[in-house]
Amino acid sequence: MQRSDVRRDDGTWVGLSLDVRGRPRPGLCVFSAGSRLLISQQSRPVLLAVVDEQLDGVDFWRTEEYRSFVPPLRADVARALAGSRQRWAHRFAQYLADSPESPLHEGRWLLSCESPLQHWRHAGESHAEYWGSMLVDGHPEGYLDWFFHATSWEVLPLRPMPGAQDSRVKAYRKQAREGTLPPVLLWWVSGLDCHLILDGHARLAAAVAESVEPPLLQLHRTVPRDVLAERTDEAVASYEGELARFARLRAVHGPTVPDGADTAGPQLARLLHDLNTVAQPTWAWPLPGGEDQWRRTAREVTADREWPPS
Repeated sequence: MQRSDVRRDDGTWVGLSLDVRGRPRPGLCVFSAGSRLLISQQSRPVLLAVVDEQLDGVDFWRTEEYRSFVPPLRADVARALAGSRQRWAHRFAQYLADSPESPLHEGRWLLSCESPLQHWRHAGESHAEYWGSMLVDGHPEGYLDWFFHATSWEVLPLRPMPGAQDSRVKAYRKQAREGTLPPVLLWWVSGLDCHLILDGHARLAAAVAESVEPPLLQLHRTVPRDVLAERTDEAVASYEGELARFARLRAVHGPTVPDGADTAGPQLARLLHDLNTVAQPTWAWPLPGGEDQWRRTAREVTADREWPPS
């Protein structure tokens, strides 16, 4: 895996671009069968989901089988890396690359410190209220409400959230107060239109308990490398064409006409930045056996309960 830092024009660090090769299918994999989804980790079912016919939301069933691929994060390491999501991103990128149970597969990804979740809190709303409202309730079953929560606002834990008095949460609450809390690792899954917590359930619970904004690192797919090369060439050609147009105008009307760099340059920079950061739909593999296999798996994990609700 090749990784490179992504920055804005002003030098602000945005995240890590991850170029993954030689990994045709991930260990944490999304399978699809019609309107039904199955997320499995290796051979373990982690989450079953059914998109309702009106596309208003998703019924889900969460198992107890998810295992984080991130090892326990030591307090001394948290203090050493405090305030540097860039350094945390490099560490998490290594965990993602090294583990056979992560969602990484062939293609380009962004591990970003920016998330749409960070922009929707109202000024009068506390962090505890906001982040508490973003968490999806329900275990083992629940509902993702696309009608009420649109544009990927929700966060779905892959295991039950620990309470404020949990021993791990208590330890992280101290780090939250000190400003040394490690980031929560999220994965945006387009088929669910929400963010899954890959690692950091207790850290997010600690941030909610202390009413502080949790540091985040969000993982999502970006433009494939072949498309990136093609669109980069198109953007550069457009930039050069715009400069040529301004040059022709200057030849006719004189030097009072600008050379066009002040408008074409920033536009090119924005296009190139978007190519490195814009989220692409999550890949889903056809489920072997289709809907019949999905139903068999659902019967097994739900112990023959009548789910999903009709």
